[in-house]
Formats: sequence, structure tokens, C-alpha cells
Amino acid sequence: MPTHHRILVTGGAGFIGSNLVVHLVKNFPEWHVIVFDKLDYCASVRNLEEVADYPNFSFIKGDVCSAEFVNFLLTDKKIDVILHLAAQSHVDNSFGDSLEFTKNNVYGTHVLLEAARVHKINRFIHISTDEVYGEVNDGQPDLKEASILAPTNPYAATKAAAECLVMAYYKSFKLPIIITRSNNIYGPSQYPEKIIPKFICSILRNRPCFIHGDGSNTRRYLFASDVARAIALVLERGKIGETYNIGTDFEISNLALTRTLLRHFGIEDESKSIVFVEDRAFNDKRYAIDSSKIHELGWKPVVPFDEGIKQTIEWYRANSQSWWDDDISSALVPHPGRKFPPLHFPADTTFKEAENEM
Repeated sequence: MPTHHRILVTGGAGFIGSNLVVHLVKNFPEWHVIVFDKLDYCASVRNLEEVADYPNFSFIKGDVCSAEFVNFLLTDKKIDVILHLAAQSHVDNSFGDSLEFTKNNVYGTHVLLEAARVHKINRFIHISTDEVYGEVNDGQPDLKEASILAPTNPYAATKAAAECLVMAYYKSFKLPIIITRSNNIYGPSQYPEKIIPKFICSILRNRPCFIHGDGSNTRRYLFASDVARAIALVLERGKIGETYNIGTDFEISNLALTRTLLRHFGIEDESKSIVFVEDRAFNDKRYAIDSSKIHELGWKPVVPFDEGIKQTIEWYRANSQSWWDDDISSALVPHPGRKFPPLHFPADTTFKEAENEM
């Protein structure tokens, strides 16, 4: 694989994407990183401010569903690697607007794959989720990459469908693809619709934390910088045609997680801080993946959960009132409805132009 890359990162202004972009820009100056993002409600150019002036960074406003523009971009920017992170990702929203998830997650991926095939891309790294495996019962072994995909919600189903397209392009057209599947990811600047930032922002605003069901559902959590390192390693050392789980053994229930956050804020009385509400349409009990395959490449998580939570809380203390232009209160309710992107920029908007508009 060439030493000098021109990397297109779709969804690079989002939470996971921006952490990956910052890592790549700072640690691989010989790689030019081009962010391609439509700046939906959960993305922000502010996530990229610390690398905005680096010579190996560029930003382009655009939608992966626009086939004509994607093809133009690959030619104009001489892209040889695609890191595909752009996706609708909030499970709650997928119950109310599943067609939008199909459009972005399935059709958008297909547009990129076809463009990558035509332009003979050197690497296509597709970022997926452990949710494609579906629910894992207590006592069941951690799932390996070859396990059957059995998604249970519309979001996970669209990610599984996208994976099928990715593998089909590998089998049919020899497109050099790699797939990753990660645990839940948390850290600074995550839009507060996911449980950790949602509850931190709720506590900071003296609002209760609304727990779906009885709070016994468990998840495994990875700090964002650990995931960024893993994806970069897969790009460098991953084997074409393979899938890599990116996970941790740390697992915690939603109720225990909430109590951990309250403890960090010095709140001992749970009566006003925890409210149990109706569960969502379907709520997987737990996910559990075996990450030994990526361990063999040399990766393991290094940020302990308690340390990651401290860093995350401190970031939200300092930034949660000013980071997002829109009022985030609608994201803090128990069952949020669909949100629409507040801003609309021309397809060729630069980073500076988008920043000035926000």
C-alpha cells in the first residue's frame, strides 16, 4: 500500500469521525485527510477546530448520497483511501424514521462503493457496529467476526445491510475492503442523544436521568481515542477482505452507569435524579464481541472507563452550553423524535465558510 495517502473520511465532523481525523492528521503528517460531511444535527465543524490549520487537513461539505458529487470528489482530490463513517446512528430515531436510515446507511454506502470501484480505490474501510450481531444472552460466548448477523432494530439492520454490500463488492469486484465493528463509544463532544453525554448534560441542567425499562440492559464502552487508534491500525495493518471487532471487556448496566455518573457529581439521593420510563420498542439486553483478532495486530484499549468518564464530564462542564448552536433540550427527553439538520450549505462549502456560518 502507498506510504502517502489521500484519505476521504465520510462523516468526519461527527463524534467518532472527528476523533479519528484529529488522530490521523496529527500522527500521520504524510497523509492528507479530507473530511466529507453534510453537517447533520449531530456533527459540527467545531469538532475539527484543533486541526483546521494543519496543511494535511481539508474539509468539504457534501452528502454521500450524491453520486455525481462523490465521483467528482474522488477524481478532483485524487482519493486513494476511503474511511466510511457517515451514518445515521441513533437507535431511538430509527424506530420513528427508518427509511431515512436506509437512505443514508445503505444507499449512501452503495454510492461510495460504486464510486470506489470505478476509481480503483486502494482501501475502503467500512466502520460498522457490534449491534449487527443482535442480542447476546448472559452466559453466551463473546461473538467472533464470523458469527451470524442478527440485527433487531432498524438502525442495526441498515448497518448489516451496508456490510452485505461492502462484502459483495469485495467478492464481485475485488474492491479492497475492510470492516470494523465497535462497542459503544463515548468521550468529549459526543452529541447528547447517547446515554453518557445525555445523562451528563441532564445532570448539569438539574434534570433527571430517564432510564428505559428497569436499567438492567448492559453495554460495553470504549473511549473515543482508543477507537481512533484501532481504526488507524486497521488501515495500516489490516488484511483485505477481513472484519475486525473493536471492543473491551468492560461492561456495565444502564442503571449502574447512571449511578456512576451521579457519584462523579457528588449526588447521593437518587430519588429525584433517576426516573424509570417505558422501554423503547426493542432494547437488546446486551452485546458482547471477541476482539482477539485486532489484538493480534497490536491494539488494546488503554483508557480505563473511570478515567474516560472523568475527562468526558470535565469537557461537558466546560462546553455543553456553547458547543451546539441549537438547543439540545429535545435530545434530553426519554424518547426523542427525529431531528432535522439546522443548516444547509452548498456542496463545495469550505471548512472556514462553514465555521463562519455556525
